[in-house]
Amino acid sequence: MDTNGVGWLGAIIVGGIAGWLAEQFMKSNMGIIMNILLGIVGAVVFNFILSLLNLGFTGVIPFLIIGFIGACILIAIARALRGSRV
Repeated sequence: MDTNGVGWLGAIIVGGIAGWLAEQFMKSNMGIIMNILLGIVGAVVFNFILSLLNLGFTGVIPFLIIGFIGACILIAIARALRGSRV
């Protein structure tokens, strides 16, 4: 798993913040564990998409922004698949 030079502990902390921000922005109701997972997985998935476009970012702030955008995308996909509010 590529954590953009943040490290595992940093990925968990920043991923949790990114997931929480996405939860607030998307008006979703999830727990802290799901926020962390959404932030980390969202960052990894969106970072992979950016790497396909030859864009690469490292550091805490880019990881937070990429995690936030990725988590929002994952929440939107989950809503589309479930047809309900996630």
